[in-house]
Amino acid sequence: MRLISLMFAALIAVAAHADDEEGYYYPPVTTSEVFERTLAEAPAADRAVRIGFVTQVTRQQLEHPTPPRFAVFAKGEQAQEMIVIALDRDVFSTLYRARAVMAQLSAPARTTEFFVRNAVSDRATFYDMVKLMGFATLTLSDGETWSHRVTFR
Repeated sequence: MRLISLMFAALIAVAAHADDEEGYYYPPVTTSEVFERTLAEAPAADRAVRIGFVTQVTRQQLEHPTPPRFAVFAKGEQAQEMIVIALDRDVFSTLYRARAVMAQLSAPARTTEFFVRNAVSDRATFYDMVKLMGFATLTLSDGETWSHRVTFR
């Protein structure tokens, strides 16, 4: 009986880990890039800052009268992996459109307490902001055929 319990616990752990893997939230990563620019000395950013940002973006989307066109969420033990998935066929129909949406997301990011307090809100790109918040990766996907991963160093 104990062996069965251990096997069941192991299966649950594997299934829980698989939730964070590609193939669950998005198709396999087809392209990638590394973002290495350092805009400013990184202020202390923790899980709460990352979750706060994702929550603010989601809240703004849900307060808008039209349905959200993409979902933003953070995964990982410290919420260090940002994932952005298209919810329709048009918004991320190309990687270029997905990058344009990310550039547009810099506007709400600039209003967060973290960026106002650290005086970088006026010169940071979205990728700079994501890096400063301590995200290790950003994965963009149309939710069907492609995924693009940005790794921050």
